[in-house]
Amino acid sequence: MQTKFILPEDRLPKQWYNVIPDMPGQMAPVVHPGTGQPVSPDDLAPLFPMALIEQEMSNQRWIDIPAPVLEILRLWRPSPLYRAHALEKALGTTAKIYYKYEGVSPAGSHKPNTAVPQAYYNKKEGIKRIASETGAGQWGSSIALACQKFGLECTVYMVKISYAQKPYRKSMMQLWGANVIPSPSNLTNSGRGILAADPDSNGSLGIAISEAVEDAATHADTHYALGSVLNHVCLHQTVIGLEAKEQMAMAGDYPDVVIGCHGGGSNFAGLAFPFVADKAAGKQVRLVAAEPISCPTLTKGVYAFDYGDTAKMAPISKMYTLGHDFMPPGIHAGGLRYHGASPLVSQLLHEGIIEARSVGQVGCFDAAVLFARTEGIIPAPESSHAIRAAIDEALLAKEEGQNKTILFNLSGHGHVDMASYDAFFAGQLEDFEYPSEAITESLKHLPKVAF
Repeated sequence: MQTKFILPEDRLPKQWYNVIPDMPGQMAPVVHPGTGQPVSPDDLAPLFPMALIEQEMSNQRWIDIPAPVLEILRLWRPSPLYRAHALEKALGTTAKIYYKYEGVSPAGSHKPNTAVPQAYYNKKEGIKRIASETGAGQWGSSIALACQKFGLECTVYMVKISYAQKPYRKSMMQLWGANVIPSPSNLTNSGRGILAADPDSNGSLGIAISEAVEDAATHADTHYALGSVLNHVCLHQTVIGLEAKEQMAMAGDYPDVVIGCHGGGSNFAGLAFPFVADKAAGKQVRLVAAEPISCPTLTKGVYAFDYGDTAKMAPISKMYTLGHDFMPPGIHAGGLRYHGASPLVSQLLHEGIIEARSVGQVGCFDAAVLFARTEGIIPAPESSHAIRAAIDEALLAKEEGQNKTILFNLSGHGHVDMASYDAFFAGQLEDFEYPSEAITESLKHLPKVAF
């Protein structure tokens, strides 16, 4: 029985897949937070290089990957696809379980897939420094790595609770030359405003985004980089699903269900979007986003226009949101603590093309431990949400006597997240279901948009 399905380097995708031509309906405009009008390329130019702005707004189905980007991606891509024989046996399931393993990247997650092209396009435009944010640290370490590769300076605002929980992620960023700042900080107007209202704030991705955007907007030699949510980020991640489709063909199989964990949408989109094209062509495949019950953006949020950050500096997008001032609890899956979701993922969910479910933290760690003890790989806390959903699908197949094929994205390893496992084994983790009344209160502050 074959376990690994490996594509040779010359089968690395040479183009990214843009899902927009296969989207149902018209995309809602992205709105300028100051004027209330749709943003123009000139509005975004202080934050992003023009090549990324063009990708953000592109309706072209296939976009070429530049040769310097491919050269770096080849350090770890194509990533392996595994058949989870040992996990299947432990579950006694009739289902076949496959996982695409993105932990083979230097940063240990899927995030370098977009960090590398973002750094490349900024370098090409003459930018000297990148300002960004990070939750659990996967994105921060990835953009630090990419900046090091292209000779750029890097400043990362790291959510304060994760800064304390994930010291080795901080060390990784510093190893690759980044300046790491706990957020909220007293270095920006937005950070100082948050600290004045709540000196003990744990921080959030929305706050850290505000600080990074402010930093970039006030320095001419600096641009902003985001690791999730935006169209061009989802575009860059599609190398995952494009490779997975070829590898599933190598296995002589095709998934009935495709699963990714969901925070802002990047790794779910990376695996699932290439299968949206199949679905649009008539294939029967379910696409499932698994998120935490403590940050239930897709399952309890509303589909509405909202700011991308807490300080209301970022553009306004139509997305599933819990409200831009939503303050998430300090769960260990720090990369999934964002108030909003990718507009592309959001529209696909709204149109019924994809599904969403929320899962509890304790059940996710149960799943991660079982996976580590059967498959040998220690998963990141974020990735455990996809594992939980995949196991649930496999157990349901067993109960119903179905021969189901399941594919999920193991978006990163947990080698620098062991404090989370220590807390789990000590019985210190609990499931926190975010109160509906708190979400209702947060949603009262959505912007009024005339579209």
